[in-house]
Amino acid sequence: MMNAKVHELLNQQINKELYSAYLYLDFSNYFKARGLDGFANWYMIQAQEERDHAMLFYTYLQNENQTVTLEAIAKPDKVFTCDMDVLKAGLEHEQYVTSLINDIYSAAYDVKDFRTMQFLDWFVKEQGEEETNANDLISKMELFGSDPKSLYMLNQELAARIYSAPSLVL
Repeated sequence: MMNAKVHELLNQQINKELYSAYLYLDFSNYFKARGLDGFANWYMIQAQEERDHAMLFYTYLQNENQTVTLEAIAKPDKVFTCDMDVLKAGLEHEQYVTSLINDIYSAAYDVKDFRTMQFLDWFVKEQGEEETNANDLISKMELFGSDPKSLYMLNQELAARIYSAPSLVL
């Protein structure tokens, strides 16, 4: 039987991942309105990834014969004054999600829930990649964002991103 605290944190993570998808849809919407379709594409794909992350937690709980309780998803409420604000908010959010994953892992570790720890190993690695990607976007924007031609090229680079579903086997 899964520990109650671990179960609660895993269930809450479904909502947090779905909120992340909402947040990235909001980011995509911001960039679409700015005419930066590549940035909009990049964040649309981020939203798809977050939705799939939620489904991985959902499936894991079901496979462990645990009840899944879905809660309301909060509305993103950030207002941005420039492109860099969006990118920095993305990094900040990924750091927050990393802390959530670490909290679940810690709770599982405390009760020797090795199966949940093994499940979370993929997310620990994924969060490292997510933070690196967010940092890289900020670095590129700092280098190229003030020059319209360079921003156009960066936008084209981000437009080339395609969605690849996670390869985690449950």
